[in-house]
Amino acid sequence: MKKKKWIAIAAGMIIVLTGVVWIGFGKKIKTLYISLNSFKNENLAHTFQHTPEIQPTKKISSGTDTFQFLKEDNVALADEFYFEGTMYSTENFMEDTKTSAMLVIKDDVIKYENYFLGGDESTLFSSNSMGKSFVSALMGIAVAEGSVASIDDPIGKYIPEFRNTELENIPIKACLQMASGIDFNEDTDMSSFSMRTLLGTPAMKVIAKYGVQEEPYTYRRYLSINTEILGRIITNATGSSLAEYMEQKLWRKIGAAHDAYWTLSNGTELAMGGLSVSLRDYARFARLYLNGGNWNGEQILEKDWVRDSMNASAEYSKPGANNDAYNAIGYGYQWWVPAGDEYEFMAIGVYGQWIYVNPTKRVIIVKTSADPDFMEKGYELKHVEFFRSVANSVATLS
Repeated sequence: MKKKKWIAIAAGMIIVLTGVVWIGFGKKIKTLYISLNSFKNENLAHTFQHTPEIQPTKKISSGTDTFQFLKEDNVALADEFYFEGTMYSTENFMEDTKTSAMLVIKDDVIKYENYFLGGDESTLFSSNSMGKSFVSALMGIAVAEGSVASIDDPIGKYIPEFRNTELENIPIKACLQMASGIDFNEDTDMSSFSMRTLLGTPAMKVIAKYGVQEEPYTYRRYLSINTEILGRIITNATGSSLAEYMEQKLWRKIGAAHDAYWTLSNGTELAMGGLSVSLRDYARFARLYLNGGNWNGEQILEKDWVRDSMNASAEYSKPGANNDAYNAIGYGYQWWVPAGDEYEFMAIGVYGQWIYVNPTKRVIIVKTSADPDFMEKGYELKHVEFFRSVANSVATLS
């Protein structure tokens, strides 16, 4: 009888606690459930094309003066490319990597554009970590306008939660270069971080507890919380949300054709990777960098900022730094910089999202995907060779 009594009491307590949790966090738990379900392999393509319908977001409105690329009939891409001595079929590679859309532009002319898995020209594709490169651009604007005095400033100057903590004196530049030294593991700590922020703990308060693993500029370790820090610095320094700042300082100025949306986490823009953008609008953003920050005569980004953003000359920034597979490609200010002599740079997002820019050949490639095998060995380097093959074929035809 006693056992049954305690079982009944325990069951009652669970029901009460569940009710309390649901009253306090019901919407957030529902959001978490939807998010987890959205990232099942079979749902990825739909999720990455409908994120603003699935997640809470903030709109970034486009302007009325749309920049139009010229459009030609699709050219034939290179039939094959080589990676580590093996030949790969271009068609098979695009299919195997679950490509949802691909766009190739040379000298402002669309040479190839194709949509798969249900998308079209107006579809907003989730950026995942490609969005980090947009945050870098906003930081560059904030510095140029004087809202942020210098990227050599300590992050504690702009984020009160970091004052009197181990993180206080980390330079902004170290966060830009993923060399902050914060004691955080992207693979093992991200789930806990996301859960705590979803349930209401402010992100900066969570980050302030992590401490420092090594001195800044010692190693490059890819930590998405670095970009969250950059986002908070921008908002605190400018007094605008990331979406508002992007709309005013960037989106309306580059002739975007569609509104973009920034995913919210606990009511705040997810700086580490929350943008949803159309394929051609990704290319418009890339065009800004291709032209040294100048947009048809207006210097939106300082030329020096664009140049420094692609500087991967520091030991911790170089391709292959730390003999770490995660660092096979070099890294600048939230942009990836492959080894080579054509000054290429890329934005990369998990599950196969790519912006590739080749300034030497004046080629922009945008490729979105829904690929659950994105962690496969050599995945990123193989894509670099694929993009180079495509860029070469397009340049040869011009």
